[in-house]
Amino acid sequence: MLSDQGGPQHQDKSIPGVPLEEVPAGVDKSFRLPPPVFGTGLIEAIPVETILAGEDPEDRDGDGISGRANWVTAPDFVPESHVGGGPGLHLGRFSRKAQVSSLVQQVSAAYQQDIGITSDFLPEENPHPQAGSVALGDQVPDPEIPAATVLQTVMYVRLLSPSDQGERTGSVAQGEVVFAQLQCASCHVPAMKTGLHWIPQLSQQEARLYSDLLLHDMGPGLADDRPDGDATGSEWRTAPLWGTRLVAESLGGKAFFLHDGRATTLDQAIRAHGGEAQASRDAYVGLGSAEQQALLAFLGSL
Repeated sequence: MLSDQGGPQHQDKSIPGVPLEEVPAGVDKSFRLPPPVFGTGLIEAIPVETILAGEDPEDRDGDGISGRANWVTAPDFVPESHVGGGPGLHLGRFSRKAQVSSLVQQVSAAYQQDIGITSDFLPEENPHPQAGSVALGDQVPDPEIPAATVLQTVMYVRLLSPSDQGERTGSVAQGEVVFAQLQCASCHVPAMKTGLHWIPQLSQQEARLYSDLLLHDMGPGLADDRPDGDATGSEWRTAPLWGTRLVAESLGGKAFFLHDGRATTLDQAIRAHGGEAQASRDAYVGLGSAEQQALLAFLGSL
């Protein structure tokens, strides 16, 4: 979105005296739930070549699944010393369409766009053309926080550990077998190993994220028609499944799944899959009730 049309994130609430932001006609828009932030340090530590090993953009193996990387340009403020920073193209790892290559960008943008705090990295408030001459935000001089505060938050997020899997019952074990049989693991890859890292807790660890971190075309039903980086309007990064059992707890007692929260049960989320996941979705629908419940038990244990 251009600066005279508003900021990159629609603000549907405002302080007294400031009109609500309207989305201009013809501007691409997409409703998205924010992804969880735990485990991002492990995702950051997975070597590029490990992720790229899962690419098959031309579907050479004929399985109907053709994941590919989203190569993006990092903002100028992201230091080259950070993963995903510096000149040139970088592998996108974070956000719904893997359009973010670094934790510095992710955290800086969250400060500015989600809670309206400017920093040395993003020192200006989001533009709000509908406000006219009305003073925006607050009267605190910008930037409101230094780079050091952002980098401390980056480190905090980097070290947030993913949750352990829940109780492994017989139904959960059966569901894991069904998960593999339906080829769900072709995109939701159970684990990837991190490389050498200066933080021991992130070095050569098995990250059981259940994602290949690649883009997949999920069909018109899940398309938002809004491209991000090299991702098309129907492509999404495979959502990591770790922490699935805690979704309801983290969202105030009610679960919401998929990029826009349209599904409130795992069954609904599976049935909404299309595109490259259509065959796995159809196979799930064709299962008996016992096998379906076993798969849901497995997913609900992650």
